[in-house]
Amino acid sequence: MFDGFWDNVFRYPRYLITIVLGLFLNTFAPLVPLLKRPVTLIAILGFFVSSLVFLTLTLRAMLGLSTI
Repeated sequence: MFDGFWDNVFRYPRYLITIVLGLFLNTFAPLVPLLKRPVTLIAILGFFVSSLVFLTLTLRAMLGLSTI
């Protein structure tokens, strides 16, 4: 009745990794041609850094943590 149960259970992490990797590749593949030009590279990096800083400061303020 439970033949191959653990084999089936151990397939799920591999499936999860495959799905996440495919999601990242399909998300960032269109950005690769834009990264070849220095102006767009700086703009995209600036956008990501500013988004990360904004998210960090917002979460710190919402959670009442001390400022940087």
